[in-house]
Amino acid sequence: MGQFLPINRKEMDERGWQEVDFVYVCGDAYVDHPSFGAAIICRTLEANGFKVAFLSQPDWHNVEEFRQFGKPKLGFLISSGNIDSMVNHYTVSKKRRHKDSYTPGGKGFKRPDRAVIVYSQMARQAYPDTNIILGGIEASLRRLAHYDYWSDKVRKSIIIDANADLLMFGMGENSIIEVAEALESGLEIKYLTYLDGTVYKTKNIDDLSDYIMLPSYEEITSSKRKYAESFQIQYLNTDHYNAKILVEPYQGWYVVQNRPNRPLTQREFDRAYGYDYSRTYHPNYEHVPAIDEVKFSLISNRGCFGSCNFCALAFHQGRIIQARSHESILAEANKMVWDPDFKGYIHDVGGPTANFRDTACEKQKTKGACPTKQCLWPQPCKNLKVDHEDYLSLLTKLRQLPNVKKVFVRSGIRYDYLMYDKNDHFFEELVQHHISGQLKVAPEHISNHALDKMGKPRRGLYEKFVDKYYRLNEKYDKKQFLVPYLMSSHPGCRLEDAIELAEYLRDIHHQPEQVQDFYPTPGTLSTTMYYTGLDPRDMTEVYVPKDPKEKAMQRALIQYKNPKNYDLVYEALIKANRKDLIGFGKNCLIRPRTKRSNYNRPYQKGGARR
Repeated sequence: MGQFLPINRKEMDERGWQEVDFVYVCGDAYVDHPSFGAAIICRTLEANGFKVAFLSQPDWHNVEEFRQFGKPKLGFLISSGNIDSMVNHYTVSKKRRHKDSYTPGGKGFKRPDRAVIVYSQMARQAYPDTNIILGGIEASLRRLAHYDYWSDKVRKSIIIDANADLLMFGMGENSIIEVAEALESGLEIKYLTYLDGTVYKTKNIDDLSDYIMLPSYEEITSSKRKYAESFQIQYLNTDHYNAKILVEPYQGWYVVQNRPNRPLTQREFDRAYGYDYSRTYHPNYEHVPAIDEVKFSLISNRGCFGSCNFCALAFHQGRIIQARSHESILAEANKMVWDPDFKGYIHDVGGPTANFRDTACEKQKTKGACPTKQCLWPQPCKNLKVDHEDYLSLLTKLRQLPNVKKVFVRSGIRYDYLMYDKNDHFFEELVQHHISGQLKVAPEHISNHALDKMGKPRRGLYEKFVDKYYRLNEKYDKKQFLVPYLMSSHPGCRLEDAIELAEYLRDIHHQPEQVQDFYPTPGTLSTTMYYTGLDPRDMTEVYVPKDPKEKAMQRALIQYKNPKNYDLVYEALIKANRKDLIGFGKNCLIRPRTKRSNYNRPYQKGGARR
């Protein structure tokens, strides 16, 4: 396995380094595994001859921590880590989380709120004339002005708030080398204005051509309609092949977003995952919980053409699928299966969507994704390729490796794409070999009214999938469950939609153990609907459940059997004029307000059954 990068001055000295090219500052513990973006970027730099020191979870109150490696020759690379620091710190109800899976021992409070901004300010304080380059998910999704749920206001581009020199958005394996080589050649960072996948700030745009001027920061903070218009322009320019340069004016500044990076070739993708990763956390740490889910999992693809409205993947990874070769994945698996801790189970083979292994259509390979059309919603595009044979072939090869007992698929299966496949071969193999007792899928809701605002397929298709799934389980004598992911309070979801979902759960005898309230995060169409009350695609008004009481009702309805939710469910049914669901009949959700101890049946756990 590869040698870890130095995480302190002592380890730097042991390598005999007098100076490093970059100091990578990260809000996560240092885990040298390709599921961690920081590890990929650092290994990519290392493979290209650059010296990198890793500053993990520094004390942001102590500037000396940012000086321990000396001034880096080429600059600081700043990232919050694998997850946005605000999502990491706060629940959707804005309550503070006390655990952090990306910290040794799972301890909380090891990184600041808005980590990218704070780390950048400390690096600037340590060395005022150093280069500061932002990257990772937190910077990527805040590259232009954005609605910030936690402060309930529109914030400026993070490159301004962080006082940084350059921002890399999306997946940065190629752009980090272009930046590093340009700086190594002696080019000043202020001249790096031409690189795809980057954002910079400037006071002069006279040399720019073929760009789109977005509404100014002042306009979008004073007009929600202007904010929606700006988001829609950004949404239509997320693809390398057809995007324009975007310019966002501020008082005295312009923030310029270059085109997104081109998708990686398969050879480039393979190379990024083929470095000599240690595949674990630095030995100075106690256990880092985040490794548990990924240590024996394999990433096979990147990007997603599913384009759910509440997902930021279109803004970060893009809609064009990039896939690793079978040879690359098998090589990684062959290292993994000899690990002393490997018990014979490959936990997952997938990515954002496990069963996407190629572009949605041939056109995307040269022309990019259609800006104004979706591949799967509201109906599948006539040009959509539906083929699971390559993915199935990969899973079959992995099953045949030594020491492997089972290969599971636990990342998201796009059930609509699966249903569009006229060949049942993959579905049958999935049921027979690749489910660990329960298959997790994401219908998100059951009301067509809510589903349309989510960008998810309609109820009828999901019900056909459920029927087919259980028929195949019966055919192969399997007793496997379906666990549906469900979301409450998404923009467009009314109380009557939540009640429709509760009735569906009643009919299938399923009570979810967990419910996800819609979480407005930067970079999603749904967040724009949440903030503005407008669908930016056509500027129609959208009902947004923001009242805490109504949000609690919608969430409680999904778990209506839980006695703790009785009062909220009762109130919701009265408010919606659905007293017919209160009583002793088989279709009732709860019993009347008599003999409180007998209101509800016991709260039931377990997967959904027919």
